[in-house]
Amino acid sequence: MEKIVLGSGKLYVDEFTGTLPEDAVIEVEEKLLGYIQGGAALSYKPSFYEAKDDLGMVSKKMITDEEAILKSGVMTWNGKTLQKLSSTARVTEDKEKKVRTVKIGGSGNHDGKKYVIHFVHEDNVDGDIRITIVGSNEAGFELAFAKDKETVINAEFKAQPQDNEGTLILYKEEDSSITA
Repeated sequence: MEKIVLGSGKLYVDEFTGTLPEDAVIEVEEKLLGYIQGGAALSYKPSFYEAKDDLGMVSKKMITDEEAILKSGVMTWNGKTLQKLSSTARVTEDKEKKVRTVKIGGSGNHDGKKYVIHFVHEDNVDGDIRITIVGSNEAGFELAFAKDKETVINAEFKAQPQDNEGTLILYKEEDSSITA
């Protein structure tokens, strides 16, 4: 069955420990990166090398590189969110004063962490769609504070292989037309 996909979804993030968690393990409130605005966009871009003769009679192509990026605007966030968006962020909390401090920067503070980024598009009619990548935000971020607009952090997660097959994107969809 072909679907018409409408709407946005939820974006969950957790530190990658070597194996992907089950959907039910990551799809919990504590792992919600934040509610998103502007939806999410997944892009996949292969690079090819083509060898061919001068006359164009024979050729052979092979993939030389692949890139997968998941972009999303995060509308609800706090200092802990920034730690997942910057590999140099350090967060401390003063429980008595109820103050969270985030320090960002210093290449020596790069933590090298990878994250499971899990997007869920819920569709009660056609079935849910789940997109999972492993990677980190490599685009930095910008915080714009305006008098008439919410501050949305545009995150851009670049995928890294999540298994020994080189998988960059795990796409799962529910489809009631699948039969045994």
